Amino acid sequence: MQMSLTADSPVPSSSTSSGDDFAALLDAELDSASDVSPDPEADEVDEDEDSGHDSAHISDLERIKRRKVEVLESTGHQQNPTSDGEEAEVSASLEKDECPHPGCIGGLCIRCGKKMDDESGVAFGYIHKNLRLANEEIARLREKDLKNLFRHKKLYLVLDLDHTLLNSSRLLDITEEEGYLRCPQENLPDALKGSLYNLHFMHMMTKLRPFVHTFLKEASKLFEMYIYTMGERAYAIEMAKLLDPGDVYFHSRVIAQGDCTQRHQKGLDVVLGQESAVLILDDTESVWGKHKENLILMERYHFFASSCRQFGFNCKSLSQERSDESETDGALATILRVLQKIHSIFFDSAHEESLLNRDVRQVLKTVKKEVLKGCRVVFSRVFPTQFPAENHQLWQMAEQLGATCTTEIDPSVTHVVSLDAGTKKSRWATREKRFLVSPKWIETANYLWQKQPEENFPVNLETKQ
Repeated sequence: MQMSLTADSPVPSSSTSSGDDFAALLDAELDSASDVSPDPEADEVDEDEDSGHDSAHISDLERIKRRKVEVLESTGHQQNPTSDGEEAEVSASLEKDECPHPGCIGGLCIRCGKKMDDESGVAFGYIHKNLRLANEEIARLREKDLKNLFRHKKLYLVLDLDHTLLNSSRLLDITEEEGYLRCPQENLPDALKGSLYNLHFMHMMTKLRPFVHTFLKEASKLFEMYIYTMGERAYAIEMAKLLDPGDVYFHSRVIAQGDCTQRHQKGLDVVLGQESAVLILDDTESVWGKHKENLILMERYHFFASSCRQFGFNCKSLSQERSDESETDGALATILRVLQKIHSIFFDSAHEESLLNRDVRQVLKTVKKEVLKGCRVVFSRVFPTQFPAENHQLWQMAEQLGATCTTEIDPSVTHVVSLDAGTKKSRWATREKRFLVSPKWIETANYLWQKQPEENFPVNLETKQ
């Protein structure tokens, strides 16, 4: 008998269930999730071969009662109760033990069926409608799944949607210059076929980022992947179908705005993965206030003109220029190489027992500090007057990339980062044959995880950026 909370669990691991409480239920789900094709929008329930009713009409209470029977069957206790008296025996038998109430659905404990008034724990509605898990159970599941994941030499990867994996625009916002995008698929330019979708039923058009399918295929070999978006669930599910039409990578590990536990913030509290083994790809740092150490910041993908307008860019979009990012050297291809390097370092020559003490956030820091290692940087006319230099984003970014930042020029300085070639420090850099670069030199290195050719980032007199 397969014991399953629902067919749409988000955790395709390979753990072995114990079969004696709700923990066993989720453990079994860790075993079976990779073999299912879920519909996260549906409030699915398990099939009961002995029942003549459609499973979609089984109430939460009936499901819980049936779960009690499955627990006892799996542990060799009472078999197949069919009467009210037998069902009462099942309840009494379960309630002899003190129930830890590991989780509840619809306010009822899934182990003992007792009504739960407490709203403690965390809601996991994307796993199953109205599901809440107690903090202790979440910790237990994370620890168990981490061991299973490490046996497969995998980590967790949380992926943002908009501007990270794709770009969407309302059909109403498509400009006249972008009108060619409305052509049927067969009439689109070859570069857009298979990556541009006119979603009339959503009044929306979506463009997948170049290299995204290869990225997901290769990343899935190293990571268990989640989608995490601040968009609505209906939108998230449709985007997941475009990215993963075969339901190979995500299953129902699709977290949307309604699953967040804090307004306007994303958090790993709704991810069934240990924070020490999670990497995040997102174009917006501010939404990850508690988890910036897990974050790899992505350069935003602006395909549509509406996307450029949204972020205040007064320039033509990729669609208006009829161009796109490079498949081989674009953002996703670059980040895939970074992820592969981090994964390799994390698992390199490590025994399984020592892996549990490792932290991918430390590996991330180490890899990042190699980018500008050996550079000593002074800033000129970059920070507002009276602003503490060490608190500025560019200063902190440079230090995270391994550079040493200072406020004064001296013979050890290698780079002057400036907005104006006419400042005293800028002229010193030119006279002393030091590198004089614009702030975009640091920003680009941060996105590409590689030191950039300084000559590509010149500084002119009173450059405005």
